[in-house]
This record gives sequence, C-alpha cells and structure tokens, in this order.
Amino acid sequence: MALKLPLYHRSGSLLFLDDDLDYLEMLGMVLPSHLHVELFSRPSGFAERMRDEPARWEADAGMHLQMIERWRRGQSLIPQVLRYWAGSTDRYQLAQVCVVDYAMPGTDGLKVLNTLLDWPGARVLLTGQADEQVAIQAFNSGLIDQFIPKQTADITGRLLTALAKLTHAPHPRLNTLWRAVLQPSQQSLLQVPSVVRTLQAHAQKHWIEYVVLGEPFGLLGLDASGRCEWLQLEPSNGLPDLAELATSAGLGFDVARAVAAGQLLPAVELHQQLGLHGPIRTARSFDVGDDGLLMAASFKLAEADLPQPIYPYRNFLEVQGTRKIQDA
Repeated sequence: MALKLPLYHRSGSLLFLDDDLDYLEMLGMVLPSHLHVELFSRPSGFAERMRDEPARWEADAGMHLQMIERWRRGQSLIPQVLRYWAGSTDRYQLAQVCVVDYAMPGTDGLKVLNTLLDWPGARVLLTGQADEQVAIQAFNSGLIDQFIPKQTADITGRLLTALAKLTHAPHPRLNTLWRAVLQPSQQSLLQVPSVVRTLQAHAQKHWIEYVVLGEPFGLLGLDASGRCEWLQLEPSNGLPDLAELATSAGLGFDVARAVAAGQLLPAVELHQQLGLHGPIRTARSFDVGDDGLLMAASFKLAEADLPQPIYPYRNFLEVQGTRKIQDA
C-alpha cells in the first residue's frame, strides 16, 4: 500500500502563465502571502524560467540521496538534514506547481506543459468552456494533474483547493528515497488513517518543511521563522523498551516508570545525534490518532542546538518583494 503521508514536504514556487494581465494581477493579490508565487504573461518568459528546472530538481534529489547513503554508512540523519536546511537556501525556488491557461495567442497550454516532460512537479490547466473536452482527455492521459474551467463561479476558491491538495501530496521521487530509512513496522503505522490525519494536521499547522525519519522514529519539522521541532514517535508496544533505554541513560526510576506508562517520552537519540548538553530532555506524550498504536512528544530545538543557523522561509519571501508579472 502506498504511503499517503508525504515523507518529505517543503514549500515551493507556484508558477502561473496566462495572457490575461488582469487575471494575473488578481491572482497576485488574492493568493495567500505565505505562498511563493511567480506570474508570467508570455510563454517565452515562462519557458526561460523553467528551462533548467529539471536539472535543479535532480541536483536537489541528489543531495537527499547523499544524506541517505551517508546514513547507510553510519552517519546520523538529524544533523545531516539540519545542515541541508541551513545550506540549501535556494530549495524554496524549485517550481512545485505550474498553472497554465489553455487558450493563448500562438500556442496553447497543453503544448507549453508538454515541454516540461522531465520536470517532476504538478500541472494544472485552466480552460474555457470550449476546451473542456481537450482537458478531460489530457487528464485521463496523465498529461495534467488537474484542470479547472475558468467559468467556474468560485474559480479562486477552486484553485486554492487544488493548490493545497497538490502541494501537500506525496512527491513520488522523494517519498521513494526517504522510505528507505523506515522500518516495515514504521511504514505500517504511517498507513493507519487516523495516524496520517493527525500527523498531517500537525505538520500543516506548524511547519513549512519536514521529513519523516526512522532512527529515531519521528518528524523533524521547520517553521517559517527558521525554528525546528522534533516530533518523536513511539509505538505503544515499544514503551517498555524505551523505559529501559531511559534507565540506561540515567534518567531515574520515576522517569522510566512514567515512560512505561506512556506519560513521558525521552529524547535519548536526539540528544546523542545532536550532541546536546545537559540532561536528556523529556516531554509529555500524547496519542497520535485514535487507534492507541502510536504516541508522540514534541521537542523544540533552540538555535544553539543546531549545527548552524537556518535561513528563515519568511526572510526568503520578503526578499522576493511584491508580486508582479515577470514579463508584462
């Protein structure tokens, strides 16, 4: 069964191509400010922006693969991911979704999208009433991920819903890569519907980027201000072993008893991987989902805990400046 929870998620760029300048200006005003939006009125400008995009995606995927290969050779993943977040500051410019109008002078949206065959992002086609049959055929053939008729009464709402769905869908390449760091039992837990819903809700509320890890088991998340959180996961049937680990780490009988009872989780492996100073941290645990299979606890990481500071996504958006049509 495919994992419905994205194992790696981050915010990316949303590109729009439409020869209707008024429509593009409207999109620039109504799309939420936490999204990175690029607006194009000419296919030539859009094509130039996307020309090297497959190579950029491939280079980024290569960095993910290198992290996993180093993990196979014994290097811890948490500090590797934190260093990747600190060093790869251009990753938010990777085009995540392209929304293209079908009817444009001298070409059509499908021809434009067909030039992006090596690009791994999501494709949305905006159509007029006369183009709907073409869009249905393109969707059924897998050429586009979604089409939206421009005559839809609430097209902005419909578009926002589609963008939310596509930007939070598992990315096939990254999901395949990061699945390798999970044990089969962990993958099974991440297929439980109530577990998936709880983790997705937490991620979408708090983070703009996260990764699911297996050693230790949990989600490493990053918010828009550059702050990190470790959401440690523990199967309920693993609490006795975790209590023994807490005892061997010197946390004392009372803490070990609270761990065994599912009241506290200790971040022993987080402490070890980051070389944190002071006593091993513990946090109150809570149920993940309603099946009683999985517990979690949240550990906020201070800047001093990180290998190096992480450039905030919020600063990235500020540098982009006011949204404007790129080639008008």
